[in-house]
Amino acid sequence: MDACTLGDLLDVVGGPALRLHTAPAGQAVPVTEVVLHDGRTPLPRQPGALLLAVGVPAAESGPLLRAAAEAGLTGVVVRGADGPVAQAQEHGVALLSVAEDAAWHHVHLLLASAIAAQPAAVSSDTGLGDLFALADAIATATGGATAIEDPRQRILAYSTVPGQPVDEDRRQGILGRQVPASAENTEQYRRLFAADRPLRLPSLTDGELPRLAMPVRAGGETLGSVWVIDGGSLAPDAEDTLAQGASTAALLLLRARAARELARHRGSELLRRLLDGTATDPATAAERLGLAGPARVAAFVLDSAASVPDAERTALRLLDVVRLQCEARYGRHAGVLVDGVVYAVLPGPGERHKRLAEDIVARAGQALRVPVRAALGEVVPDAAGLADSRADADLVLRVLDAGLPVAVVDEVRPRVTLLRLAEVMGERRELSAGAWRRVLAYDAAHGTEYARTLVCWLDAGCDMAGAAKLLAVHPNTCRYRLRQLQQHAGVDLDDPDERLVLWLQLRVLAGLRGATA
Repeated sequence: MDACTLGDLLDVVGGPALRLHTAPAGQAVPVTEVVLHDGRTPLPRQPGALLLAVGVPAAESGPLLRAAAEAGLTGVVVRGADGPVAQAQEHGVALLSVAEDAAWHHVHLLLASAIAAQPAAVSSDTGLGDLFALADAIATATGGATAIEDPRQRILAYSTVPGQPVDEDRRQGILGRQVPASAENTEQYRRLFAADRPLRLPSLTDGELPRLAMPVRAGGETLGSVWVIDGGSLAPDAEDTLAQGASTAALLLLRARAARELARHRGSELLRRLLDGTATDPATAAERLGLAGPARVAAFVLDSAASVPDAERTALRLLDVVRLQCEARYGRHAGVLVDGVVYAVLPGPGERHKRLAEDIVARAGQALRVPVRAALGEVVPDAAGLADSRADADLVLRVLDAGLPVAVVDEVRPRVTLLRLAEVMGERRELSAGAWRRVLAYDAAHGTEYARTLVCWLDAGCDMAGAAKLLAVHPNTCRYRLRQLQQHAGVDLDDPDERLVLWLQLRVLAGLRGATA
């Protein structure tokens, strides 16, 4: 199981909540725990720990940084942004800060939850297994069947202590993992989430038992609620027990959230490396992402011609749509947003990939009210080829338009090949030099159409009648133009190599097509 690093911690709780000022040893250093500093005692040796400088002004934390380095700590967190960065760099200790008004106990709870979060422990069932043990503990201590919910009244965990009374509402809620909706329930939740202590709530219908409930909060944010059925035999200290249980539930919910965010970040970074070809061990990265066997990369992007007020946020919503649809089809799924493009890895041989992409484009366009386009790269045998499949998808994106919103690379292979040839030839002087420039210059100066006539003739296999048909002129006109072209532009149309090079340069670099339509 991977240890939490400083970079992982910043990814989960960084930004306004936690700012990094310097990390002399890099962000890959481990962070094993978070500790509070008592200025009256020396620091114990705790390699990898992150120290909260409680009671020490940021500007006066220099000695603490030296002591932290001697104790093997990873870094020090001060309150306020005026900490001694130079001294932190000198001692090789990371220096971080929180806001001046941040409560240290909230900071400690937040960082400890993130550090303790282990992505490998997060299951597909939200990774909240410890909540079931907590529900059993609360039920045993209070004497009533217990359920723990999220803010949307979804049941996250419930007790299984035998012999405790339950009612039909609890049975239905557990079966559906959702509290049955009703106007009466809505009012009870409104009262509960406004409370700051355990609340006794009466039964709403015949046959239903009353409840003792407590909101779960952390740092002012409501994370959920804990409900205990009152069958008439609750313990005298049930309210105190429930309050303590809600506090523990807050820690577990924060830890689970941090684990999910950390797992998602690590998965996104692994996928980014696979897609850009920088993964040191593609097979191991693919195994960690749950990828095996053949796959292809699909790229989804908002239509650049559409007016999108908040493109960044809309792109994130597109990522959610793509993830949801792919997870519904394949279960575990790898997807990431890179520079405004949502990339998804679609497993399998690929017969149904285009249909899935078309469904996603339709659903996303309807949900986001913005046209979406999708490009699919070539199927590759394993994760080592995903960078190539991504390159294919990127090229396909560039040839899509309103008339072709979804395409697989093989369907537009000629167009993307010419596009890539144009880039390569344009970058190399020896490939972009030649008589084609003289032909275009002569046309521009004299108002002639020699370049287009030449392309039509070459497209027609050097057949004069075919060229004349493409241009809608008499064959003699074509002959005359080609003779004039050779005379004024100095081209040798009897040389097959020169004909081929001229055709490529005019078609690829000048973008000329044979037909006039």
